[in-house]
Amino acid sequence: MSPELWKRIPPEAQVIFLEMAETIKRLERRVEELERRLGMNPQNSSLPPSSEHPHAQQPKPKRKSSSRKRGGQQGHKKHQRTLVPPEQVTETITLRPPHCRRCRGKLRGIDPQPLRHQVFELPEIKPIITEYQQHRLTCPCCGISTTASLPVGVPQGQTGPRLAAFTVLLMAYFRQSKRRTALFLEALCQIPCRAALTVKLQNIATEALRPCYEPMRAALPRSDAVAMDETPSKQERDKVWLWTAGTKRFTLFQIADSRKADVSKELLGAKFSGIVTSDRYGGYDWVPRQQLCWAHLLRDFQSRVDVGGKAKTIGKRLRTCAQRLFHHWHRYRAGTITRGTMRRNLRKLWWPVYEALEAGTLKLRGKQAGMCQHILDRADHLWTFLEHEDVEPTNNASERALRHAVIWRKLSFGTQSDSGSRFVETLLSVIETCRQQNRNVFAFVTKAVQAHFNGHPAPKLSFGV
Repeated sequence: MSPELWKRIPPEAQVIFLEMAETIKRLERRVEELERRLGMNPQNSSLPPSSEHPHAQQPKPKRKSSSRKRGGQQGHKKHQRTLVPPEQVTETITLRPPHCRRCRGKLRGIDPQPLRHQVFELPEIKPIITEYQQHRLTCPCCGISTTASLPVGVPQGQTGPRLAAFTVLLMAYFRQSKRRTALFLEALCQIPCRAALTVKLQNIATEALRPCYEPMRAALPRSDAVAMDETPSKQERDKVWLWTAGTKRFTLFQIADSRKADVSKELLGAKFSGIVTSDRYGGYDWVPRQQLCWAHLLRDFQSRVDVGGKAKTIGKRLRTCAQRLFHHWHRYRAGTITRGTMRRNLRKLWWPVYEALEAGTLKLRGKQAGMCQHILDRADHLWTFLEHEDVEPTNNASERALRHAVIWRKLSFGTQSDSGSRFVETLLSVIETCRQQNRNVFAFVTKAVQAHFNGHPAPKLSFGV
């Protein structure tokens, strides 16, 4: 509108026009934000893969139909269950042919190398029930009755250590609900069980394994490298956060009531001197030494490409650099190039990444420029993994550890009490740490529960950092 035309408009109408213009701008920003959210998917944001319907994924490129039949092809490598050694066989049945299949003549002797055919079967599942008869005898002198005590290690309840460990792992390891766990024990194991008993057993397991959990908490601040991640959860009706911290030797889970930096300081210690690998979350900005996750950065770069316009050009430049980085990293992990070669190749990416980020801060607007500026301010944290062998360019290790917890949360809708949250963080930590250390988690939990019943110290996990 020309200045002359604007002056001819009454002041009251000018106010209305200005308010309408401001409203239009606000609505345009709102539409832009909604369009951005509409285009978000696991490939260009931090949304988990499970948030996308499997049929909503990009269609695969069409391939020419093959004339081969479905299934295994002739000459393919055979896959079969290997035979177990003879000493592991429960029962051996010798079979000898009584007569010749042609002339029906009698056959004698043995075959030094007979064909071995092994059949696996489950035994009939029956609980081992031990009854302790505690006699109550009356003293002939004073008339006081005395009851025999249970032997050391015998639980006051009706559940032994192996059954207790089996029950809690059904819930914690195999993600079964309390009702389903009770139904499994009754239907398949012939053991009377109700959901209330599973709650009692999870509290016993938490108490037995807590002495294994606390040393992890104490060892975490001394770690050289930690991959961190966090995900929302529920405790009753309150929102809580499940934090995970993964090292080379152990993985720690903790449920906290917030996602603030105070929680990370409590976990790592305010004077933490190691390296934290994270997804660019500001709750770790207080840590001097960091490694930003390039897998998350790649998704951020892809989101710029999807926005279009000037952001698309800059996003493509950054995406190309990230893809080249992973190409060289995977070659190094596969052993086709040395670490020195990988470092020389990746140092060539420093300047192209810096240039693209700087161009994004100057040429883009709003959140697009803010993302580039946020990464540019943390440029020193992009290449930490090149100087430290124990640090990876992604925090995939912590995300893999967190995946089991996320699936469990979706099935159970969180926990219902503080004791339930302690059970979750304790069992998840023990299960993942046993996996890292190639330890049998069932044997370890059984040993811990037995030690708890006996009043002995809990078994130890290795927390070398």
